[in-house]
Amino acid sequence: MEKIEILIAEDNPKDFEFLERLISQWDEECQIERAHNGQLALEMAMERETPLVISDIQMPELNGVEFARALWERKPDARIIFWSQYKDEMYVRSLARIVPAETVYGYILKSSPGDRIASAIRTVLLEEQCWIDPEVRKVQGRARASQTALSDIEFEALVDISLGLTDNLIAQRRYLSRRGVQSRLNSLYCKLGLDQEQFHSEKFGDAFNLRNRAVAVALRRGLINAFELEPEETEFQAWLKRFRNIRSQ
Repeated sequence: MEKIEILIAEDNPKDFEFLERLISQWDEECQIERAHNGQLALEMAMERETPLVISDIQMPELNGVEFARALWERKPDARIIFWSQYKDEMYVRSLARIVPAETVYGYILKSSPGDRIASAIRTVLLEEQCWIDPEVRKVQGRARASQTALSDIEFEALVDISLGLTDNLIAQRRYLSRRGVQSRLNSLYCKLGLDQEQFHSEKFGDAFNLRNRAVAVALRRGLINAFELEPEETEFQAWLKRFRNIRSQ
């Protein structure tokens, strides 16, 4: 029988050792290799005919979603289990965009019991069937619900206000009129269940700042998080530098 080779993309040594022990309990002959960042994981996976991978979501250089996108573009038969402490809706949303049709993949939470994690690994990597953590399935259902799922434009608006952009700056960056910006924000507030009249009273006036409230609700839902906002901030700063250079000419 051909020896199974599993690549574990994990920057945390303790998490890697846990998975290594877990896999060894049911297959001592399994060959396990570790990549401590997403870029190295991609290089190592590309050397395999059909990569079998367990990948953390948050990794240096390439995060788990970026790594999977790059790998699946070249090797759509690669089987990947996303293993993460997060069930954020933004990750579920990102994965929905990149998983190729009929591709086998899995998503297991690090907080799951060991037997559940082992079952997910066997199901995806050996039995070639998808396996999604029950808690993640709930998030998938919410992300797909037409009443609450954000469109790409609404998500873009959420990112902009999370970065602290004013209406004027959003209009400049997204090539919109101020009315267009307000239309996007109103649509976002509606999807997040923020009724403007709900947060207004004659006694207190505007009791809540809707922009701040939207960010708070989005954080609670897992639509955004600090880790994923870092590259958004980098992208915004690059745009802002170009914008200022043009204005100064």
